[in-house]
Order: sequence, then C-alpha cells, then structure tokens
Amino acid sequence: MSTAHDSTHSTPHRAGSPRTPGVLDLIEVTGIRAWGRHGVLSQEKDLGQQFVVDVRLHLSTAPAGRTDVLARTVNYAEVAAAVHEEIGTGSYDLVEALAERIASRILTETGHPLVRRVDVTVHKPSAPVGLPVGDVAITITRDAAPVDAVLALGTNLGDREAHLARALELLSETDGIEVAWTGPVLETAPVGGPEGQGAFLNSVIGVSTVLGPFELLDAAHRAERDAHRERLVRWGPRTLDVDVITYGTSLSDDEELTLPHPRAHERAFVLAPWHAARADAALPGRGPVSELLALAADRDGLRAGPTIPGFDRP
Repeated sequence: MSTAHDSTHSTPHRAGSPRTPGVLDLIEVTGIRAWGRHGVLSQEKDLGQQFVVDVRLHLSTAPAGRTDVLARTVNYAEVAAAVHEEIGTGSYDLVEALAERIASRILTETGHPLVRRVDVTVHKPSAPVGLPVGDVAITITRDAAPVDAVLALGTNLGDREAHLARALELLSETDGIEVAWTGPVLETAPVGGPEGQGAFLNSVIGVSTVLGPFELLDAAHRAERDAHRERLVRWGPRTLDVDVITYGTSLSDDEELTLPHPRAHERAFVLAPWHAARADAALPGRGPVSELLALAADRDGLRAGPTIPGFDRP
C-alpha cells in the first residue's frame, strides 16, 4: 500500500454492468453420479433414480500455475462433493431447477470468488419419456455476479496528477471493470519508509468487476507498470501504487493478495477519501470506516489535494 493517497486521471464513469472479462481457463469435472428424487411423477420422487452431472468451471488458473498453490484455484474435489450433495438433497420437479441450484452453489459458495462462469449439465438417463432414448440432459451456463471492490491509489514521484489520471483511465478501460465511484484526492506526508520522500497524492476508487480477485490485482499491477513503477525499497517513493483494499466481503490471508488489505484499517490516507465517497462504508472484519478513520494515527496529516477530473465523484 502506498504511504499516501493516489489520484487518477479524468475518466467518465460508465453506466451499467461490467464488461465481459477476457479468456478464462477451464476445469471440467464430469460424470458425478448420485441418487436423486427429482421428477414430476410421484414414482420418481418415491423411488428415485440415478442422475449424472458434468460441470465446467471457468476461471483463471494462472495464479495457481505460477505458484503451485492450491488456494489460488478451485478445489474440484469440493465442487464434486457439493454437486453430489445437491443431487441427493431435496426434490425438484424439473432438472432445470436442480441445474440452477448446482450453478448457484458453485458460483456463490464452493467456487467463490475464483470461478467466474460455470456450465452445468444434468443427465437424467432413466427419464420416463415413453420411448427408448439413450439420455435426457439439460445444460445451462451462468456467470458470477459482479463484485464491488475498493482500490487505493498513491503517487509521490514525477507528475503525480498525471499518474493518477492515467491510472484511472487504464482501470476504466479494462474489460471486466466498471468504475462506480471515486474519492477525493488528498495530499499527505509519507507514512513509514525512508526519510526525505516527497508528499503523496492519494485517493480510492470503487469498482464493480466480473474479474476474479487475482485478475483484478493483475489489472492494478498493469497500471503500475504503465507508470514505470519500480519496487526498490519497501514503502519507498513510487510513481504509482495501486492496491486492492477489498474484494466484496472476501477474506484471504494469501501472501500475494491479503483481503482486506492488512494495513488499510490504520491508514487515514485510504480511509478518509473512502469515507468521503461512501460515508456508511465498512471494512470487512474491521468495522465502519468512519470509526477506523477516527483512530488512524495519520489522520491529522491529511490535506486537500489538487482537483483531478474523474475524482471525487461519489
């Protein structure tokens, strides 16, 4: 996290839903068999029959592939167990309803937040259709709902206003991201890091995104690279710092992407512009932003920053 607030460039806010993310990878789990009691006929509910389900999970596997860390991908054993449980739980008249329930559980529970799209095929090979058929199946495709996230931006090297403006522009133009609101730009003295640094410009922005959390982090890093960010000294001067502060209500202790950001609760240069834009906001696991801001040690060092088009639009 930057030691002071970041600001970005003039970019109009977009209305509507986030755009579709880029190409996602695919994990398939097929042939999940279980006994269920789904069907319109009474004997189907009384006696039951075998159902077979295939699921196709759309997500980015790159974070796991780069690090060989299970927590950065979906655990398909857990997905299979959840599907098996759903087949044997309850009783639906229609396999369409069963497919919807399976898709919902994967997107909101078992595969959340990494799985961004799921295909579910429910096979009913013993369906009573009155004719000899090999199989009856339905396939549905469902997308995960957009997630509200908060990003913090900071800069204290070079043309600070231009760095913030450009970062906002890049993030707004990223497929899968919609900028929903922006906080004001504040100027602060550095918090921590080496002596002699220049003052920071900082702000926060709220986005609605269909990207997974690591893909959102990748977008933040792309903005930093565009500003020629160099990571030479911890908490040292930088052209641009873009941190993922929250991703919905997700909690994570991943060393690359801790959620919420581990120091956001004590940084006034994050909390103040966030509170200005969203007075009722809360930091997951920490409480209301207003209360955290009142306790932040650096709150007295905040001062108004320059007016940058695109910022301070709640």
